[in-house]
Amino acid sequence: MNADELRAVLDDSLVTLEAARDELRDLDAAIGDGDLGITVSAGARAIRASLAELPPDADPALILRTAATRFASANPSTMSALVASGLLAAAKQLGATKVLDRQGFLLILESATTAIQARGGAQLGDKTILDALVPTIEVLESAGADDRAALGAMIEAARQAVSDTASLQSQRGRAAWVGERTIGHPDGGATAYLRLLEAFARANPEALPDEVV
Repeated sequence: MNADELRAVLDDSLVTLEAARDELRDLDAAIGDGDLGITVSAGARAIRASLAELPPDADPALILRTAATRFASANPSTMSALVASGLLAAAKQLGATKVLDRQGFLLILESATTAIQARGGAQLGDKTILDALVPTIEVLESAGADDRAALGAMIEAARQAVSDTASLQSQRGRAAWVGERTIGHPDGGATAYLRLLEAFARANPEALPDEVV
């Protein structure tokens, strides 16, 4: 995927993610302060606006850096800071890469996950976005050569991970203040990541079998 294709796919995907505002607001309101829907939708809208302003020769790293700064400034919050940290780390690792293959996307996910973990201090099982990110990385690392099957497996892994977070008690952020009342509700950050993966697949109709989408 070259930079132009990445920009187009992101634009389409972020339209879908922006539309998830109410779902993410309700999930977050059940265990936190309810601002996740606003953070994600405002951030997605800001990134889409920034994509149109980038020069034609923008490479993937510049696209990610721009997305990071716009997402962070759109609605300052813990989630926006974590996402921005992840995207900036991924951009740094990509360097001057012009075309993203599977290894490039794996590098983005791994770099972003490491940065998010370092910034937020969360571990697996703390009921955060990491609980969905890590399983999809593991799936992508072990997937066969079929990219369609790999993306489908990542989505299924994320769906299972989101479902699994419902049985966990939040250990980070404002949700941790709620304690045991967070049990029974899936994590909003993990859900947002799942919705992004699903949106990415729908923006690439040739990339995924219909039954997975």
